[in-house]
Amino acid sequence: MTKKFIKDTELVPAGYSNGISTQLAKSIENNGPKAQLSSEEKQEIINNAAVHFGKFLEALGVDWKSDPNSCDTPHRVAKAYVEDLWKGRFEHLTEITAFPSDGYNGIVQESNIPITSMCSHHHQTIGGQVSIAYIPSENGKVIGLSKLNRIVEHFARRGAIQEQLTVAIHNAVDKVCEKNLGVAIMIDATHNCVSCRGVKHHGASMQTTKMSGEFEDKEMKVREFYKNIELAVSRKRYL
Repeated sequence: MTKKFIKDTELVPAGYSNGISTQLAKSIENNGPKAQLSSEEKQEIINNAAVHFGKFLEALGVDWKSDPNSCDTPHRVAKAYVEDLWKGRFEHLTEITAFPSDGYNGIVQESNIPITSMCSHHHQTIGGQVSIAYIPSENGKVIGLSKLNRIVEHFARRGAIQEQLTVAIHNAVDKVCEKNLGVAIMIDATHNCVSCRGVKHHGASMQTTKMSGEFEDKEMKVREFYKNIELAVSRKRYL
């Protein structure tokens, strides 16, 4: 068994909303690729962000200091961003243990993975499901099933657009599952920036896919991927 520390999977420079934070990037520059932000450093980020969010509310004419329902809102919002909504910007993905495939070279797939992210344009939520499949080679690596969920959570907990999020998840799975024969990702999600503003259309959903290897070259593998998704959806109806 080998521990995999996933690196070189960032699509954008540090500081972009769908990349790591500038604070984490500075820590990595000073202390090496596995450097983490301390709890004190995260608290400093929360405190600083709370001050500026309070000013944001004031610019909108909100007397948040006098309102008992809003007096702690700047701190609540800042804490939510750092510890939950954008958690993936402030810490590394947990190291993942990869196991020998022991001759298995069929599809490994998990569907109906819940996803919650945030649109980087309007900071509205994105919610839906992810399906992930990969094909290990006979002498390649497989990972624990829950690690696919962890990869999704890590990259989703940032500001993102769905297209880039799809690519980020694909690249991470491709990298950690060494010597794989192909990776397929599909995200089906709804966007509050569509339902709550602009056209205000409820129920519209967006599908994005990213495929590589045999999922690009062999139609049979693609059909099996989508058939597995249909099976997972139908099973979910009866649970």
